[in-house]
Amino acid sequence: MIVLHTCFSLGLAGVLFVALRPAIAEVLKQSEMNEARLLLEMVVPGRVGDASSLIVSPHASVRFGDAAELGIDDRSIDLARGANGSPVDAGSGLDGARMLTIVTAADGSEIFALASVRIPEARRAIRSIYILLIVALLAVYGLVAAAIEVFVLPSAVYAPIRRILDADAAVQQGRASDELIPDTAIPADELGEIMRSRNASIMTIRRHEHDLADALGRLEEVASDLARKNHLLENARRNLAESDRLATLGMMSAGIAHELNTPLAVLKGLVEKLDDNPQGLDRAQAALMRRVVGRLERLGDSLLDFARARTFDRRLTPLRPLVDEAFALVRLDREMSARIELVNAAPSDLSVSCDADRMLQVLVNLVRNAVDAIVAQRSGAAETVIVDASLIQRDGGDWTSITVTDTGPGIDADLLHKVFEPFVTTGLDARGTGLGLAVVDGIVREHGGLVLARNRGVESPRDRTGGSRGAVFEVLLPRIA
Repeated sequence: MIVLHTCFSLGLAGVLFVALRPAIAEVLKQSEMNEARLLLEMVVPGRVGDASSLIVSPHASVRFGDAAELGIDDRSIDLARGANGSPVDAGSGLDGARMLTIVTAADGSEIFALASVRIPEARRAIRSIYILLIVALLAVYGLVAAAIEVFVLPSAVYAPIRRILDADAAVQQGRASDELIPDTAIPADELGEIMRSRNASIMTIRRHEHDLADALGRLEEVASDLARKNHLLENARRNLAESDRLATLGMMSAGIAHELNTPLAVLKGLVEKLDDNPQGLDRAQAALMRRVVGRLERLGDSLLDFARARTFDRRLTPLRPLVDEAFALVRLDREMSARIELVNAAPSDLSVSCDADRMLQVLVNLVRNAVDAIVAQRSGAAETVIVDASLIQRDGGDWTSITVTDTGPGIDADLLHKVFEPFVTTGLDARGTGLGLAVVDGIVREHGGLVLARNRGVESPRDRTGGSRGAVFEVLLPRIA
């Protein structure tokens, strides 16, 4: 505000100076010209025959001579000749205003008389007027600035700004009762418009905060309700899983009765024969009894693996060593012929998040299933079981795909959709119990994954074995960072 006032005062002084200076200069010029005219009128008539110069005072003089000597321009000469002896304006110089007239000498020649007059008092008075003008303007400016500072700014500017700052401090300190400026304290000017706009913004913000708090409260209620429902759903899921396990165990009971009938009948006949004749079993019958007892043991072990709930220890495990260990266990459990080759094609840098012991059981069961299928077809050709793995994306998620591919006879089309159900097997001989793939499916599901079965050449990508015989079992495990 002070800067604006100063600029305004300086501008006004400049305008006044520009406006008054020509008039004051003209008054000074006319005064000096009148003095020069009077000087010519008094001096020239008495010195018509004397053409010497006359100095009246330090600031007034009359000189006689021709135009060249006096430095008179052609315009002034023409004006003097046309004035019939009256003084004319010859312009102003450093010595003040000049008046020119023509004088006739004693010999009848034409002589110019030039009077120069400079009035120092008048010039000092003009300077005093300028100084007085500046002082008056400064005084007026000071009075106006003081009046504005004392009477206008405190009530019209400083007080409204202070109210705005106090209200903003109340907002920062959380004093809701003082964050709005009262209507009675809002002036009817631009600052008042700013205050009203600020009050409206604060009320809008508080309304939005209230709405947000209500929304958060409702969200917390919904979250609590969802947590309760999720707890109930989890309990229901566990109850359902337990019911499903019980139902499966019920179904298994019927299957077990069927599975046990045949080996028990064989074992019963051999035992009766032994009862009749303790020395009546030959080597083949003793071997049969041993196989039957081993089958009953494997059936019991498979039943326990399927039914029991074991602890689950998931951790990041390298896959290739796990496949090698599965191959070693299968070679110990099965009489492997030289024509069956087990190939570990899993990448050496691939790891899966799993329970290593349970995933090893999955691999052993799948490889053992493939070896049994190859042995069952009784072919003399060289056969291969390959375990491969890769990272894939499916259904918008990242998965680890583990495939077990064999060159056996494949899976019967009638059994393909239910191979993971308990007691579904292609050959109920001394090798199979019908629970191995069901155990695989249960373990993979515990990992949040999925196991799929298909025959090679049917919705199957190109594999490493070449040809199209055999089956493919694919285990999909979610990748967990």
